[in-house]
Amino acid sequence: MDQEPALTFVKSSYSNNDCVEVAAGANVYVRDSKDEGKGLLAASPDAWRALLDSLR
Repeated sequence: MDQEPALTFVKSSYSNNDCVEVAAGANVYVRDSKDEGKGLLAASPDAWRALLDSLR
């Protein structure tokens, strides 16, 4: 995975702190808010959009 500049992760306003956080850069990154050091899941913007569309 290419190194991204510093990412700003955000949580859903519906979160009770037991959730995932998301950041956007060249890709969309997802991490576990309870254990930020475990790594990131990266998806292309198109793949992220397809995931969100499938959940609606």
